[in-house]
Amino acid sequence: LAYAKIDGNKAIIVEVNSETDFVAKNEEFKTLVNDIATNVLENNAKDMESALAIETNGKKLEEIITEKVATIGEKLSFRRFKIVEKTDNQIFGTYSHMGGKIVTLTVLEGNDEELAKDIAMQAAAMRPLYLNREQVPADVLEKERAILREQAENEGLDSSKLDMIVNGRVNKYYEEVCLVDQGFIKENKMKVNKYVESKKSSVLGFVRYE
Repeated sequence: LAYAKIDGNKAIIVEVNSETDFVAKNEEFKTLVNDIATNVLENNAKDMESALAIETNGKKLEEIITEKVATIGEKLSFRRFKIVEKTDNQIFGTYSHMGGKIVTLTVLEGNDEELAKDIAMQAAAMRPLYLNREQVPADVLEKERAILREQAENEGLDSSKLDMIVNGRVNKYYEEVCLVDQGFIKENKMKVNKYVESKKSSVLGFVRYE
């Protein structure tokens, strides 16, 4: 189960795993996930080690999870989390899909709650890997470029136009993996960044757990 929780200018997204879907739908498990998110956010844990060492009512979080394993009867593991902070001039958006199988958290400039949620929905549905082109690591881009060049060569395309063809396909790659370059799900003829700009806002970041 993935879950996002907002508390003022801080938000957290967590993922806790069980062995079956049946347990993930169980109220006791959902309560545990909420408790984990609340405690880790309140204590501003920096990493998993410090998160598991957080004490509530004299028990460490790690012990609480172990006890739940005994009562629920399935192996449970607190897999990952991320704490995100914003300023007063920014807004969080969250979206949960398929009962917490996919959860996203976005940060936008401005105070448009609906827009922040729409972009969180976009991130859930369209599986972006990066916020924008600048975030695509150089080695990932080089690898992608090499694959695209090889494909173009195998198609027997005009070698003098290969660079232009590859550049065009790299742009298509950006449109798939970069959130702001994707077509906006509610207005497909418009790119996410153009739509957000039309609302006098900008996307500052996102986290997507699946």
